[in-house]
Amino acid sequence: MERTMGGLVLLLFSFLFLSPVAGQVSYSIPEEMPKGSLIGNIARDLGLDNKRLSSGKARIFTGDNTDYIELKRERGVLLVKEKIDRELLCGQTTPCALHFQVILENPMELYTVSVEIVDINDNAPLFEKSDMKFKISESAVIGAKFLLERAIDPDVGMNTLQSYFLTKTEHFVLKLKDQPDGEKIVEMVLQKPLDREKQEELFLVLTAVDGGEPQLSGTAKIHVTVLDANDNAPVFTKPLYKAAIAENASKGTVVIRVDASDADKGLNSNIIYSISNTVAEIRDLFKMNESNGDLILTDSIDYEKARFYQIHIQASDEGGLTDSCKVTVDVIDINDNKPVINILSQTNVIPENSKPATVVTMVNVQDIDSGNNGKTYCNINERIPFALKSATNGFFNLVTDSELDRERASEYNITVTCSDEGVPSLSSSVTLTLQISDVNDNAPVFERSSYEAYIVENNTPGISIFTVKATDADWNQNARVSYILEDSSVNGVPVSSYVSVSADSGVIHAVRSFDYEQIKDFHFRIKAQDGGSPPLSSNMTVKILIQDQNDNPPQVLYPIQTGGSVVAEMVPRSADVSYLVTKVVAVDVDSGQNAWLSYKLQKATDRALFEVGLQNGEIRTIRQVTDKDAVKQRLTVIVEDNGQPSRSATVIVNVAVADSFPEVLSEFTDFPHDKEYNDNLTFYLVLALAVVSFLFITCLVVIISVKIYRWRQSRILYHSSLPVIPYYPPRYSDTLGTGTLPHVYNYEVCRTTDSRKSDNKFGGAGSQNVLIMDPSSTGTMQRIQSEKNILDEPDSPLEVRSAVITIK
Repeated sequence: MERTMGGLVLLLFSFLFLSPVAGQVSYSIPEEMPKGSLIGNIARDLGLDNKRLSSGKARIFTGDNTDYIELKRERGVLLVKEKIDRELLCGQTTPCALHFQVILENPMELYTVSVEIVDINDNAPLFEKSDMKFKISESAVIGAKFLLERAIDPDVGMNTLQSYFLTKTEHFVLKLKDQPDGEKIVEMVLQKPLDREKQEELFLVLTAVDGGEPQLSGTAKIHVTVLDANDNAPVFTKPLYKAAIAENASKGTVVIRVDASDADKGLNSNIIYSISNTVAEIRDLFKMNESNGDLILTDSIDYEKARFYQIHIQASDEGGLTDSCKVTVDVIDINDNKPVINILSQTNVIPENSKPATVVTMVNVQDIDSGNNGKTYCNINERIPFALKSATNGFFNLVTDSELDRERASEYNITVTCSDEGVPSLSSSVTLTLQISDVNDNAPVFERSSYEAYIVENNTPGISIFTVKATDADWNQNARVSYILEDSSVNGVPVSSYVSVSADSGVIHAVRSFDYEQIKDFHFRIKAQDGGSPPLSSNMTVKILIQDQNDNPPQVLYPIQTGGSVVAEMVPRSADVSYLVTKVVAVDVDSGQNAWLSYKLQKATDRALFEVGLQNGEIRTIRQVTDKDAVKQRLTVIVEDNGQPSRSATVIVNVAVADSFPEVLSEFTDFPHDKEYNDNLTFYLVLALAVVSFLFITCLVVIISVKIYRWRQSRILYHSSLPVIPYYPPRYSDTLGTGTLPHVYNYEVCRTTDSRKSDNKFGGAGSQNVLIMDPSSTGTMQRIQSEKNILDEPDSPLEVRSAVITIK
C-alpha cells in the first residue's frame, strides 16, 4: 500500500494468462489526483524489465481515445496524465474503473490493466430549485403531505446525500421515504392546522447534508402561502408507473400517461401535472402535458448512455394540495451501432521467414450495443497465408497460417470484417497493409550453367571479353550480386594472370595478350555472391576459346636455304613432260584457313619449262627438255597462306639441266658470293683492327708511365740519407744466392700451312641429283659419298706447337 500526493493507492495484483501473452493488473487511486501522480510500477508488477518496455514500444490502448493515464517506458510506471473526475467519468455507477491494455511488440504481448477511481467528497448536495413555493389551504387536514425537491449529490457511497433537515416549525415536520433504488422522497407533512388569519405566510429552510469527511451541505428556501379552505388533495391511481421506449423513438413520442383525481369540485378539482425532483438531464429529455398527464419525449435517447430513467411527477390542484408518483422508463436497445475495429500493432512489416502461428498484430473489436446486438464475429479475406483467431473477449490475433515468401508476394492487403448478430446485422471493416520484409533465402542464379566466349589472339591487355550475369530474387542488399574469380590454374599458371572479373558488372577482361599457338582454350569458374548475411553464392564455368589470327608467315622446310653454298636440282635432258624436279615443302603454324598454303612460280629463267603445283608445291616440267634449254635454271617460288591479309615466303630453287656433273661445274662456279655476306665480313674486320690498335696504344702509354714513375722513385731514394731497408715481395726466393727474381713467360705458338685449303669442309649430298659446291674452291669438284673432317687426318697441314721459356 502506497500513499502518493495525499491519495491512497491500493495495489491489487493478479495474472490471467491469455494468448499469445496476456495478464491483468488492477490498481486503485482516488479521483482528482494531480497531473503526473504515480499510479503504480507496471513493469515490476508485470515482472518485466524497463528495457523490454522500450524495445517492445510499449503503449496504452484505451479504445475510447480517452487519455487519462500515460506510460513512462524508461521508468516503467503509470502516471496520471489528466485529472480524473469520477462523477464525470462514471456518474453514479460504482465501482468506477478505467480499463485499458498495455501492448508490447516483438514479440506481441497484451496486458489488461484496470484502475479503479475511488470517490472523494468533492461535491456538496445541490438543489436545482433553491426556492420552493407552496399554496396550502388553511383547511388542509393534519397529515397532509407536500412533496419537496430533492437535492442532488453526484458523489457516491458515504460521500453522497445522507439526510435532510427542516427549519423548526410547529406546523410542519419532515418525512423521508426510502425507495428500493436507494433514493429518498422528501415530504413536508402538516402536523398542526394552518390559520390564515394568524399567519398568512411561512418561510422555511430545507438543508441537505452528505456523509463525507468533511461534511458538506446545501440549502433551499420554502415559501408557504396559506389559502382559504381546499379539502381534498389530488391522488395518483398508482404510486409507480413503468414504461419502455426504443432508443430510436422520435421526438414527441408519448412515453406514458399518468392519472390523478381530486374529490373537490370546481377550481379545486383542476389538476396540474409537472416533473419534479429530477435532474436537469431528464428535464431536457422529457416534458409533461400539464392537463392530461402525458409524459412526452423531447429529445433523442441512447441506450448506450442510459438504460433507464426515473422520473418524479407531481399532481397539484388549485388549492395547492399535491401528490406524487414515480415513472420508470426502460430504454430498449436497437442495433444502431456498428462494430468498431482497432488495429493494436503499429508495425506493418513482418519477415518472410516467420514461422506459422506468428502473431502479426492484435485486433480489438467493440460494439456498444447489448445482447445479440453487441455480439460480434470477425473474418479476413480468403486465399492469403493469414488467419484470425480469437484471443479473449473482444480481442483477436492475426497470425500467419502458412509460410511466407516475399519473392512470391511482397505485400498483402488484409481486410478484417466484423459483424454483429443484430437484426439487421451491422458490419464494419478495416484494411491492414502488411509488408513482407526480405530474408536472404535465395542464392544468385546465372542465366546458364556454363558459357563459352571467344577472343582473337594478339588482343590488347585489358580488353573486355565477355559479360556474365546472375540475378538474385531477393531484395535490396540481399540481391546485390558480386562476381568473384575462383582460384585455379592454367598450365600451372594462376588463372588470375589470364583474366579478371569486375566484381560489380561481371565483365571479364583479358589480363594478357593471348597467343593461339601457345594456348588454344582454357576454362575457369566464376562465383556470384550476394550481399546478405550470411551471404549465399553459386558458380558457373566459363570457357575461353582463342581464335587464330594470321600472324605467322609460312616457313619453308625444303629446299634449305644456305648462305654460302648453292643447292641445285639436276634434271636430265631426257626428262619427259611432268617430270618431278623437286618439291617445295612449307608449313604454317597458324590454323584453319590461315594455314592453308598455295604455291606459285614467281620468277623463272624459262617459264615455259617448269610449273609449280598450287596445292602440293611440286615442281614439274611442262614440256620435253631440249638441248637448247640453258643448263642453269633459277626458279623463285612464293608460298602464300589463305589468311586475311595473307602472308608469304619465297624460296629460290636452282635447277641444273644436264646429264652429268662436269657439264654443270663451269656454269655454277660463276655464281657470285652473297654481297651482304661480304659486306658484313669487311665491316667486322675493320672493327677488329680498330680495337686492336686502340688496345696496343693504351698498353704502350701505361708501360711508359710505369717506367717513369719507378725511375723517379729510385732517384728520390738515392739522394736521401735514410737507411735502405730491402723489400721482398711475396713469392720471393733466393736462387743460388744471386738474389735475383725469376721471371716466367709462357708462349703458345700456332702455325698452319696452306691455310687456304684448311678452311674447306665438304658435306655429303642428299641424293644423286644434289650438288654442293664452294665457289671459292679452285680444285676439281668430285662426288663425295661421306663427310670427313680434314682435321682428323694425321697428316693435316695444321700444326700447333706450345713452348714454355724461362728467362733469368
